[in-house]
Amino acid sequence: MRKENQSSVSEFLLLGLPILPEQQAMFFTLFLGMYLTTVLGNLLIILLIRLDSRLHTPMYFFLSHLAFTDVSFSSVTVPKMLMNMHAKYKSISYAGCISQTYFFIFCADLDSFLITSMAYDRYVAICHPLHYTIVMSQSICVMLVAGSWVIACACALLHTLLLAQLSFCADHTVPHFFCDLAALLKLSCSDTSLNQLVIFTAGLTAIMLPFLCIVVSYGHIGATILRVPSTKGICKALSTCGSHLSVVTLYYGAIIGLYFLPSSNNTNNKNLIASLMYTVVTPMLNPFIYSLRNKDMKGALRKLLS
Repeated sequence: MRKENQSSVSEFLLLGLPILPEQQAMFFTLFLGMYLTTVLGNLLIILLIRLDSRLHTPMYFFLSHLAFTDVSFSSVTVPKMLMNMHAKYKSISYAGCISQTYFFIFCADLDSFLITSMAYDRYVAICHPLHYTIVMSQSICVMLVAGSWVIACACALLHTLLLAQLSFCADHTVPHFFCDLAALLKLSCSDTSLNQLVIFTAGLTAIMLPFLCIVVSYGHIGATILRVPSTKGICKALSTCGSHLSVVTLYYGAIIGLYFLPSSNNTNNKNLIASLMYTVVTPMLNPFIYSLRNKDMKGALRKLLS
């Protein structure tokens, strides 16, 4: 298509969730409650970590950044989804759609890198406890977080710049509740082979490589735990890693179900459900996972309330 056709794209239409009109109010209340729980719960985690000196450790340093990322992750998509549930014309501007795609990819990749950094922290703490303070020094932790932000930003920027070069056909209807990159590529009239190649390459870098690092880390942790003769030591190690393993299972379980277990039936509905899992459900559950299973967090909360 001619290049000027791209400039004619002023907005996209978001189909949203397949909800019956009589159920709109119920689901609006449900998702609003989940979003508020996500924001307040994760902000509470950040506040507790900042105020309690006992939580000034590498693990909680990573957790505070993960909590901030989860708030941002949900805020990229959920407010617009809630607005469209009560709007007759469910549109989003072209600039808004491109921006939403950028921040969605950025937060997703950053989540993956931070979870990997937390797995590495647990690996060093359990497998090399005598070297923990040296290996996980403050400078190393800052470098890991800064590197996560830079790589996530670069991946998101690359996807967004390539997306902005595409021309779109007359149909601007996105069968999703946000501007999903894969859904937008299907609407393009341009050659998207380069975009698909970058998605595959960046997906290996930002999703599969961190996931493999987590698997290897917990493989070493498991081998170390099995060598511990004390039942108390095993229970302590499992309690230390239990919260993080729960988050890993929720986050990567949704992604693997979406991208690596293809289904010919109700594919779009499956994509919507998986997207809801890692944009709404997982960020909401993280505060409960880390507070209910963690004595330090519960102690900090009691100290704050008293």
